[in-house]
Amino acid sequence: MSLFYKKLGIDLGTVNTLVFLPGKGVVLNEPSVVAVAEQENKILAVGTEAREMLGKTPGNIIAYRPLRDGVIADYRVTEAMLRYFINKALPKWNIWKPEVLVSVPAGITSTERRAVIEASIKAGAKNAYVVKEPILAAIGAGIPIHEPAGHMIVDIGGGTTDVAVISLGGIVASTSVKCAGNRLDTTIADYIKKTFNLAIGEKTAEDIKIQIGSAVSVEEDLAMTIKGRDFLTGLPRTAEVKTNEIVRAISRDLRDMIKAIKDVLQETPPELSADIIDKGIIMTGGTSQLRNFPELVLRRTGVKAILAKDPLYCVARGTGIALQHLNTYKKTIISKR
Repeated sequence: MSLFYKKLGIDLGTVNTLVFLPGKGVVLNEPSVVAVAEQENKILAVGTEAREMLGKTPGNIIAYRPLRDGVIADYRVTEAMLRYFINKALPKWNIWKPEVLVSVPAGITSTERRAVIEASIKAGAKNAYVVKEPILAAIGAGIPIHEPAGHMIVDIGGGTTDVAVISLGGIVASTSVKCAGNRLDTTIADYIKKTFNLAIGEKTAEDIKIQIGSAVSVEEDLAMTIKGRDFLTGLPRTAEVKTNEIVRAISRDLRDMIKAIKDVLQETPPELSADIIDKGIIMTGGTSQLRNFPELVLRRTGVKAILAKDPLYCVARGTGIALQHLNTYKKTIISKR
C-alpha cells in the first residue's frame, strides 16, 4: 500500500493549487494563499483558512498569494505552502518522500523553473519534475499529444493565459500572457467603482463574473444584486448589475486573450494549421468556463473552440497521467535530482 503514495502531481496555480494522487484523483483543491504574521514573520495559515482572511485581516497579519502570474514571487512562502499541501495530501502514516511533478507556465524562465524544483525538494519531495502547463492540460484533456498532428490548447487560469500548439509531444508554438481570471475580476471591480460609485472586494467581483458574466452579448440579460461600500457616503449600499454591462466592461481583457490565440495561430506551420481547423481549439482552465467563451473564440478566429471536460482539473489530471507514465513523457519533463 505504501508504494502507492510515492508520487504526487501538483497544479501550482496563481489562484488555486490542486494536488493529484495517482489512483485517487484530485485530493486537494485549495486557494494559493498564505497568511503571515508580519512582526514575527511567522506563517499562520495556508489555503482555504488563509483565503478566509483575505481583505479581512487586522494590520499585523497579511494574507497574500506567493505566486504572481503563475510564477514564484516569494520563495520562502511558496516553500511553506508546498510543504503544507504535500503533507496534507499524503496520509498521516506516510513515511516515504514522494516524487513530485509540478506544472509551470509555458513562458517560464530557467531560473524560475529551478526555483520551483528547489522549493519542492525543500518542501519534502524526493525528486521534483516540472512540466509546462499546456502539455499537462492537453494530456489531462485526453489529447493524444504524441501523434504527428497539431493540437491547439488554450489554458486560461487565474494568473496566466497559456496558448500552445502541440505536435509529437512537444510545443511547436506558444505564448503566455499575464491576462486571465484575476484581471477580469479587477476590471469588473473597477467598472462597478466607476459606474455605481461602489467599492467591492475581489471575491464579490469574482462572484459577478461567475454568476452573470459572459464573453459575448446575450439576448436575455441576467441581473445580480451586489453589495458594497458607497464611495461618497462611505455607507453600505446595494446596486443591480446586468450581464451585457459586464460583457462591455471585460471586452478589452478578452481581446488580449484572443490576441494571444491569434499570435500563436499565425506562428503555426501550415500543415499543423490544417489539423487545428479540423479538430478545433481545446479550452481548459477555470476561466475558460466563462459563459460563451468558445463562441467568442470562434467569432474572432474562425476556428471552432471546444471546452474540455472538467476544464478546472485538466492540468491536475495531466500531472497524474504523466506521473504514471514518466518514461513515455520523458521528452517533455524537465527534472533535477
